[in-house]
Amino acid sequence: MAQLTHCRSCQGTRLHQILDLGLHPIANALVEPGQRGQPEKLFPLVVVMCEECSLLQVTETILPNVLFGRDYPYFSSFSPALLSHSRSHALALVESRKLGPDSLVVEVASNDGYLLKNFVEIGVPVLGVDPAAGPVQAAQKSGVRTLQAFFDGDTARQLAREGYQADVMLAKNVLAHVENINAFVEGFAALLKEDGIAQFEFPYLRDLIESCAFDTVYHEHVFYYSLTALKPLFEHHGLYLNDVEHLAIHGGSLRLTVSRIEVKSERLRSFEAEEAALGMDGRTYYETFARCVRDVREHLRALVLELRSAGKRIAAYGAAAKGATLLNYAELGGETLAYVVDRNVHKLGKDMPGLRLPIRNVETLLSDRPDYLLLLAWNFSDEIIAQQKAFSDLGGQFIIPVPKPHIVDLQQYTPRMAAAELVVCSDGRAAWETARNKARTTRRAMDSEPDRKWLSGLVPL
Repeated sequence: MAQLTHCRSCQGTRLHQILDLGLHPIANALVEPGQRGQPEKLFPLVVVMCEECSLLQVTETILPNVLFGRDYPYFSSFSPALLSHSRSHALALVESRKLGPDSLVVEVASNDGYLLKNFVEIGVPVLGVDPAAGPVQAAQKSGVRTLQAFFDGDTARQLAREGYQADVMLAKNVLAHVENINAFVEGFAALLKEDGIAQFEFPYLRDLIESCAFDTVYHEHVFYYSLTALKPLFEHHGLYLNDVEHLAIHGGSLRLTVSRIEVKSERLRSFEAEEAALGMDGRTYYETFARCVRDVREHLRALVLELRSAGKRIAAYGAAAKGATLLNYAELGGETLAYVVDRNVHKLGKDMPGLRLPIRNVETLLSDRPDYLLLLAWNFSDEIIAQQKAFSDLGGQFIIPVPKPHIVDLQQYTPRMAAAELVVCSDGRAAWETARNKARTTRRAMDSEPDRKWLSGLVPL
């Protein structure tokens, strides 16, 4: 572990504190049954802003092999909403980039192959790169070629020497995780074809601030990005930020399109103008954030303690990293919450880090019947509320913690995510089936794979 003395992006030394959440465990380091009597390491969780390039970042650097080791518990395929969102994205890319058996799609931090399997299905060659052994093994088992490695300039140049150049590169929810961000972006510049594109998805800083989503802050999330901070980072490596889309997923995200050629869209110009008008390049914009975070903590604790004093039992949904931040900062442990439920079988039987709440399967809600369910994974509240209709039919109620802690009125509840992000439209499904059937006929991509120089045997199959 090392404390920050200069900006990881521009090397600037003028760092201004935005938020201090105190000492926290590593948010994804779930506690195994045999570790319950052992203490956990705690690290300062502090966010600062670089006053030279305006990038927000945490002050503590924890080694990647500690954060993303063998027992890394996050598997993307356990979220239906994320699967649908990713499938729609893949379909759009196949159509817009005319991807086929002679193309190559590379995803960095590809996890268990949840996104790339959509390209494999229709015969588009893919390569995933991910450092976590468990998700990599799951991806390979499902037929998605995956290299277990941390991605940086050296990894990309090695791939390029083997003859690989990407038509499309994807990085979903990883841009914020990489401590050596310059080496990471350098890898995209090395592996991308001259006319290729790279797309990055990540939670948007403006949404984080405006919705007071402080639980998005944890050590794994090294950075909190605005467009203002990203533009000089990309240009430093010969890449241009050309387009942006605002997405509802994860409480508000951006999808950026980057390439070697500068062709800036009007949509991007509009976003940049909005950030400038808001003053997102200066500290004033962030001054009230810490006060908002303290208010959420106080109001959430008051709500939970009031329900407990009335004899109500409360469980939580979502053993995710953001949940660990929220529970530990709000000090909601076993005296207030009974347990946490999760659909991810890799997390069951373990405890949440810090306050050590046990993690159980979601079926527990129907057998145990708590009165309230605190949605730690509130960014998927639509999905969870729909999924747990049987729980609400039995009288169970939901609590959403941010931006203002409240009990959900199901009669008045309006889903946050647009329908287009939850399902693939019928026209898109038809196009997808046409492409898949064509691939089944030609099979060119799959037949040619053994002839490719597959990383000199570096990818275990």
